[in-house]
Amino acid sequence: MDYMTLLQLLDSTVRLATPLLLACLAGLYSERAGIFDIGLEGKMLAAAFFSAAFAYTTGSVWIGLLAGIAASLILSAVHGLASITFRGNQLISGVAINFLAAGMTVLVAQNWFKQGGRTPSLIGGARFEPITLPFAEALKDVPVLGPLYYELISGHSILVYIAFALVPLTWWVLFRTRFGLRLRAVGENPAAVDTAGVSVIGLRFAAVAICGVLCGIAGAYLATALQAGFVKDMTAGRGFIALAALIFAKWRPWHALGACLLFGLLQAIALRYQNIDLGGIVIPVQVMDALPYILTVVILAGFVGKAIPPRAGGEPYVKER
Repeated sequence: MDYMTLLQLLDSTVRLATPLLLACLAGLYSERAGIFDIGLEGKMLAAAFFSAAFAYTTGSVWIGLLAGIAASLILSAVHGLASITFRGNQLISGVAINFLAAGMTVLVAQNWFKQGGRTPSLIGGARFEPITLPFAEALKDVPVLGPLYYELISGHSILVYIAFALVPLTWWVLFRTRFGLRLRAVGENPAAVDTAGVSVIGLRFAAVAICGVLCGIAGAYLATALQAGFVKDMTAGRGFIALAALIFAKWRPWHALGACLLFGLLQAIALRYQNIDLGGIVIPVQVMDALPYILTVVILAGFVGKAIPPRAGGEPYVKER
């Protein structure tokens, strides 16, 4: 593999890892506050559809992004009401959101656009365009560093840079601010937080809301940056891979970045190398497509070790009287 091919593979890795990273950070906020969220997939799917639909209708990708975030926030509010206010089972609530989004997006898309459950292709201002960073063109002929800056670092949409900037921001919020300390405490010992006079319900709803915003950005990225429109089930299990990455990272932001890049690399390899011939034995394309999911299970089963979630995770808080 030559240098340029490696850079192209890594470039694809960054693009494919971006929605995983956003969804993984979304789950990180929610689960650190003690709210398990299996519904990341459904929120991303709803956001992908509504962002594409509104971007196509209005011609503005920013309006599409806001619509995607709003759709994800509505589903987050449903999950919050079910699991925080009414103390329902968090896993069942998340699964219900996934089913709701999978059916609703296709039904509404067919009703609006009559294209078999998809939106029309997005062009022009309805998509996020790649951004060329300063001096990228001038430096691209510089050996080694020039192509690295031009091919790998420059040329991504703004949502990619936002996603990677959110990693140090999340670390700072969770581990260097009062809000982050309280959020983590709610996931470990909500009774102690309540005793200190801090609203457990308020903090958990705040975490669920942050989760909704990040899932909205992830879904919008899929439909308006990575691809040019919405198609049925376009999230393709990314929400579940993000949950796997979160467990692999043991609920830590920087480790989450590494885990998402690893899974993005596996997807990039699967997309780039298909129908491989190994001495007369051709590996079917279906095997390569399944490779990221297979290796996800292998990695979680054999290399994660003991991953201990927040102690109060998945348990509704009942205030003592």
